[in-house]
Amino acid sequence: MKLIRFNRDNNYLPLIIFAVSMGLLEAIVVVYVREIFYPDGFRFPLKEMPVWLIAIEWVREISTLLMLGSVAWISGKIFLKRLSVFLFIFGVWDIIYYVGLKIFLDWPESLLTWDILFLIPITWVSPVLAPIICSLLMIIMALILDFHLFYNNLKKLKKTEFALLFAGTAIIYFTFTVDFGMMLIKGNFLKQYFTLAENSEFLALLTSWEPAHFNWTLFAFGFTIICTAIWLFIKRSKDN
Repeated sequence: MKLIRFNRDNNYLPLIIFAVSMGLLEAIVVVYVREIFYPDGFRFPLKEMPVWLIAIEWVREISTLLMLGSVAWISGKIFLKRLSVFLFIFGVWDIIYYVGLKIFLDWPESLLTWDILFLIPITWVSPVLAPIICSLLMIIMALILDFHLFYNNLKKLKKTEFALLFAGTAIIYFTFTVDFGMMLIKGNFLKQYFTLAENSEFLALLTSWEPAHFNWTLFAFGFTIICTAIWLFIKRSKDN
């Protein structure tokens, strides 16, 4: 009975409709992009894109985050409620995005297929399985946070819990960006960061680069730290 009441009071249906619709829309946009630049199917190494189109991609990604953040903002009055909504719709959106690509393009070939996840502030890459695991964790975290907000009247995370969440997230972010980051560092491209799309030496390197190894051990470590934070939150909720 608690679970039914919990779901009804938190309006998950419209949140799911929004996240699913947004995920499919995002997949459709990527279908158009790949039809132009990867008509034979997306794969590494990457193809060179015009500077103006990369800038538009940045705007699209920022707009996506703002849309998710706006819905989360209007869905609650306190930070923890807004965080739970943001995690929930982000997780659903990202999973549906890959479901959409599979339906429309029959891609990825497997969960271990490499993908570009994000471009800001530098390019994130990983096998598809990694962001899907993160999305599932986000959804579970959101439901746990929301449940204890509703029944245990908890209003905020403790500093230790927040620090662990931040640390785990930072470690996972590192696993997504380390390959591209090392490319920038080793090639001394950081000083030319804002003109990289016009740097012939960098473009030659980028269009010949293929990711080969993902640090699953470090990813699992970051995942475990986040789970530890959630466990501490649950434990504190029960103690109250």
